[in-house]
Amino acid sequence: MKPLVLFCFMTLMHFTVASSQLVNIWEPNQIPNYQDKKGEERVPERDILFIENVQKPSLEIFVPSKKNAIGMAVLICPGGGYAGVAYDWEGSDYAKWFNSQGIAAFVLKYRMPQAESVITSYLAPIQDAQRAIRFLRYNADSFNIDKNKIGVIGSSAGGHLASTLATHLNEAYYEPIDVIDQESVHPNFMMLIYPVISMKEGVTHKGSRNSLLGKNPSDALVLQFSNELRVTPATPVTFIVHSGNDKAVPVENSIRMYQALLKNDVNTTMHIFPNGGHGYSMGINTINTPDWTELAKQWLSSIETVL
Repeated sequence: MKPLVLFCFMTLMHFTVASSQLVNIWEPNQIPNYQDKKGEERVPERDILFIENVQKPSLEIFVPSKKNAIGMAVLICPGGGYAGVAYDWEGSDYAKWFNSQGIAAFVLKYRMPQAESVITSYLAPIQDAQRAIRFLRYNADSFNIDKNKIGVIGSSAGGHLASTLATHLNEAYYEPIDVIDQESVHPNFMMLIYPVISMKEGVTHKGSRNSLLGKNPSDALVLQFSNELRVTPATPVTFIVHSGNDKAVPVENSIRMYQALLKNDVNTTMHIFPNGGHGYSMGINTINTPDWTELAKQWLSSIETVL
């Protein structure tokens, strides 16, 4: 069994939540695109755990019991408009649900593009996501997962990050630093929940675009991170959920992604609901929000045998 790589600086912290651990994904002196500033993470008073100004990217690890585990795993990218991470709302709450399906789940706390310590804004989130999935693959045996059954899920701006990970497969966003970086960055499946996909005016979520690319990005940068343009036949099997009355992230984002996936013969399932608005997490907080997890359960079962 391959040992879990924990750098000398890492602490492995145990929480009261069963089977949950936290690890940093980079050594402090090896974080790419980083400058030593005195920025600190902030947690404003809200009804969810929302973490701003992330400085040290980490993974919170949720694994089911070995007897329940089916070998699948998912990297979770919470949303937050690239201004913070809605950590429990679109992160650890998802992880607990995945565990109930026998799937290991890993919540990524990724750097914010506008954090003081980040040098180039748009590189930081995808650097952390690429490192995270490599970390999972390298330690697959320790987590009791199949390294060829690791997917990604993202909500809102986290959906943009997830789709970037799944469509920028030939982009090396940081220089390899160790054996972990020999692993593939290619997710085996992708789940997008009311995602930001495009950076194009009139389609994108303006707040996410401004935070990621700046207020006056070049045309080339807009095209680079409009992920509907990055789909290829190598893009993994995909599940999409959106609501037609989403006033924050237009449903056009998911529609364009769906059309691109179909054009490239990527096996795709999409559900568009008339109601729900934006930011409904598990879909159980009001009677008008879509309860998409039952659909996701069926979909995950259908792809398990073909991954």
